[in-house]
Amino acid sequence: MTPTVAKIFFVCCVVGWWLIRFPHERKVRKNAIKTDQRDRTEILLLGISLTGLGIIPIVYVFTGFPAFAERAFVPVGAWFGIATGLFSLWLFWRTHKELGRNWSVSLEVRDKHELITGGVYRYVRHPMYSAFFLWAVAQFLLLPNWAAGLSGVVGFGTLYLFRVGREEKLMLDAFGEQYRTYMERTARIVPWVH
Repeated sequence: MTPTVAKIFFVCCVVGWWLIRFPHERKVRKNAIKTDQRDRTEILLLGISLTGLGIIPIVYVFTGFPAFAERAFVPVGAWFGIATGLFSLWLFWRTHKELGRNWSVSLEVRDKHELITGGVYRYVRHPMYSAFFLWAVAQFLLLPNWAAGLSGVVGFGTLYLFRVGREEKLMLDAFGEQYRTYMERTARIVPWVH
């Protein structure tokens, strides 16, 4: 395992994320939106997450910037990064597949929106967030640069911290007691950790 191989794998995973998400973005555009909470805060949070999980690491992979933040490459860590990255891609794919027409990149409830509680949603309420956190961990393990490696944890962590409560309120408003019961029996992002 070399830093170059780890970077190539990272780029392949970024492409994989896009290939998973793109068809769903096209498909859900046809579904009317019933409730939309995409405001400036939401747009800012999505931008911060994209910067940490996408822009900073891609700039690093292709330019080496910021070189001052280099750290030692750990081959065994990179192997764990590959395993974590593959699992995060699988989980990301599962969440999109299980949400189907109910998926949205933003805080939205669609017409005929259904509460999904099966599959990976049986274990956690927000498995897509779980997938993003796993991806951020993989990013750190694969990229031997403090800034590029940790930017995913910081970027997505910021989105999660300021968004998950708003999302759960949106779901409570849409599904009421059904969502409250679901909340009581499932963890947020780590199975069995309430």
